[in-house]
Amino acid sequence: MTTSTLAGQKRRPYSRILIYSVLVIVAVAFLLPVYMVLVTSFKTPDQVDISTMWVPSIAPSLASFNDAMQELAPNFGNSVLLVVPATAISAILGSLNGYVLSKWQFRGANILFALMLFGMFIPYQAILIPLVQFLRSIGLYGNLGGLILVHVVYGLPITTLIFRNYYAEVPTELLEAGQIDGAGFFGIYWHVLLPISIPGFVVVVIWQFTQIWNEFLFGVTIAGNNSQPITVALQNLAGSQIVEWNVQMAAAFLTALPTLLVYLLLGKFFIRGLLAGSIKG
Repeated sequence: MTTSTLAGQKRRPYSRILIYSVLVIVAVAFLLPVYMVLVTSFKTPDQVDISTMWVPSIAPSLASFNDAMQELAPNFGNSVLLVVPATAISAILGSLNGYVLSKWQFRGANILFALMLFGMFIPYQAILIPLVQFLRSIGLYGNLGGLILVHVVYGLPITTLIFRNYYAEVPTELLEAGQIDGAGFFGIYWHVLLPISIPGFVVVVIWQFTQIWNEFLFGVTIAGNNSQPITVALQNLAGSQIVEWNVQMAAAFLTALPTLLVYLLLGKFFIRGLLAGSIKG
């Protein structure tokens, strides 16, 4: 064994220690706000003080969670009724768009795809006034139907991009085999592409669920008082004069919990889905 090989083996443990040390520091920096939220959530109002906000409560209480749940319950239901259909519709439409744009090439397909992607870069604030006017004209302003439509349309560029890249790596021979067996446009999609699209759907569902659940601007401007999502209710908890920080922190944790659970349950499939189709062979 040469001297250079021995030196390389000696340096390897130190480099690994350095890498893990940096990762631990970064993880701690990201988790500190979460720690503060949880610690404050278990305190009573008289225990909340900026000088001791990092100190856990000696007598933890769940009263703040109970208060937060009572305040957020109606809006939580609105968010569920918003997120589920908006995510499902945008995923299905994105899948069909990706199928058409990757496997059924037609004149102007690349231009159409580029125009769809352009929608990803239009800021929400730039289209609020015409959007509200349009929703009023079709009778969907102030209700969940309008919010669902907006999130479906705004989600189509990213869902189409994900599925187009995913389907682009599917061998054309599979589609030709389906055509030989007599399958048409929808038959090929249903029997050939859809069964192998689970990784793509997982990525799209996680992405759309997170984006729609955490969105605030459309919820506060388009939805009516009885159809506002949970993010608007969380903002309303701030109050005007007296702020109950323990209830605020508990509400923030409860609001973030669904997206956290989605990532915990589907996180490993999310990475697989992002990488699926990226390498040929």
